[in-house]
Amino acid sequence: MERRAAAIAAGQAPELVWLLEHPPLYTAGTSANPRDIVDARFPLYQTGRGGQMTYHGPGQRVAYVMLDLKRRPPDVRRFVATLEEWIIRTLAAFNVRGERREDRIGVWVRRSEKGEGREDKIAAIGIRVKQWVTLHGIALNVDPDLSHFSGIVPCGVSDQRYAVTSLCDLGLPVSMAEVDMVLRREFEPLFGATIDQTVGSTENESPAAVPSRRSAMVPSR
Repeated sequence: MERRAAAIAAGQAPELVWLLEHPPLYTAGTSANPRDIVDARFPLYQTGRGGQMTYHGPGQRVAYVMLDLKRRPPDVRRFVATLEEWIIRTLAAFNVRGERREDRIGVWVRRSEKGEGREDKIAAIGIRVKQWVTLHGIALNVDPDLSHFSGIVPCGVSDQRYAVTSLCDLGLPVSMAEVDMVLRREFEPLFGATIDQTVGSTENESPAAVPSRRSAMVPSR
């Protein structure tokens, strides 16, 4: 990912989005607190993204988005908001209402059947921007083993009113291929034309972490 982003910044490679699933693992962002590791049952990787601890594993669609913001408005916050909208529109295709929260990171789903004020996070966002090229991206829970999240305090959110969910947990046995189809469909209207661009798909890759002074980190949301 680092090599590809550098090539994009140098004008030597087209933009790219990787759609993948990781084996079970935890990742730590630049603001991660070691005390948020409850049960280190899976490998822990240090990453260059902003944010805290999160889990990745089978049944979760991870999208690593490597785009050149110099081809777009060079606005990191706007880019993050567009990633959020990408997730929200994808969820809407399956009749799920995903929502932003000002006081909490992530894309959330209201769970009134669990009690008043209960909400679950269905997707996380964590990025880095280096030489105006984005790295890392989003993680959408399709059908992961939700018990694996209990090994950490996901993104530092410890309030018992808030948990994690997935499309399957919400009663929607959606396939990864169906999710990918919607992600691909909703991408271009939000991020612009993708002529001469590539949307790739790989499986079971582990994220590398190469810190850089010339980078911007956005917390895992």
